[in-house]
Amino acid sequence: MKVMGIIFANDGSLEGLTTHRTTASVPFGGRYRQVDFALSNLTAAGVRQVGIISRHHYQSLINHIGAGEEWGLELEEGGLEFLTPYAMSATDSYRGKLESLYAAMTFLTYGTEDAYVILTGSTILCNINMKDVLASHIASGKDITIVTKAGVANGKKQLDLAIKLDKKGEVADIAVDYAAPEGYLATMDIFVTSKKWLAEQVREHIARNLFHMDRDLVLGLWQKSEGSINVYQFPGVVLYNESVAEYFHNTLALIDTKTRHDLFGYNHPVYTRVRDRVPTFYGENSEATDIVLADGCMIGGKVTNSVLFRNVTVYPGAEVSDCVIMNDAVIGEGAELKYVILDKDVTVRPGAKLIGTPDNPVIITRGGLV
Repeated sequence: MKVMGIIFANDGSLEGLTTHRTTASVPFGGRYRQVDFALSNLTAAGVRQVGIISRHHYQSLINHIGAGEEWGLELEEGGLEFLTPYAMSATDSYRGKLESLYAAMTFLTYGTEDAYVILTGSTILCNINMKDVLASHIASGKDITIVTKAGVANGKKQLDLAIKLDKKGEVADIAVDYAAPEGYLATMDIFVTSKKWLAEQVREHIARNLFHMDRDLVLGLWQKSEGSINVYQFPGVVLYNESVAEYFHNTLALIDTKTRHDLFGYNHPVYTRVRDRVPTFYGENSEATDIVLADGCMIGGKVTNSVLFRNVTVYPGAEVSDCVIMNDAVIGEGAELKYVILDKDVTVRPGAKLIGTPDNPVIITRGGLV
């Protein structure tokens, strides 16, 4: 059985964190990038033909993934391909995922028609067994399978796609861009269908000036009773990094052992680019409580309830609390940080004070000096 995967790299915006990178290449969890979860989910299920569709700012993504060695994609037939349809387009405007798929039709239609395709975004993180999802899709005999999560809909969070099931487990309602109340299922932005069906639908929708996956394809076909939908409910941990506040809270949630275990080992390991560093060094007067940190750090001050990436330096006298500190950041002596996100290569001067709030953390963009 042939299965291919397609990852959408620019499927959201995290304000200052995605100014010069895709959402897929946003760092997460001390050592990883968000795309690592999608890649690991696909390759753990034996998918060896993966295309990554990116609209812009994809250099850091290419640098991180390379030829896909860490995921075994350079060893198998098919391999990894970066698809940049807008680099060759007459317009750089983006009107939806269907348009991206249409521009990448050569990749989508390569090989046998009877293959399946798994479509996934890169802002909703999980550790899911794609073999189970694929088996559910095939057993259902329906046109498309949508992976969902219960307990997310609360009447406040706006969902890209919300689905309500009837007592028989069939779709009773679908809403797009809607703050759905409790009882609805939230999409995880993972879809499974046949390659032939998807290619036909993409051509038909583009010919009618319809470009959106959720609104035009899923909702449109369901309303017209022209497409059948299978719904797969995932029971594991799902992190929705669709805003800076969610990214901040979800990163700090990794301090909890169960959350960390479920995300990184619920079904399979999560792989990333290997970058070995020396072990972290703790100074004589340092304090470190409830933290997740990578290798290569130098801890001389006090760090609590925070996530530190590689090669972070915290000088003596500095206090860091409830923060996300990315690679190669330097926090000067006597500085005070609380509710802060420091991007890569940021330098905080000695004595500086940065104080945010849990829902509005201070963001210092890459290479900043404060």
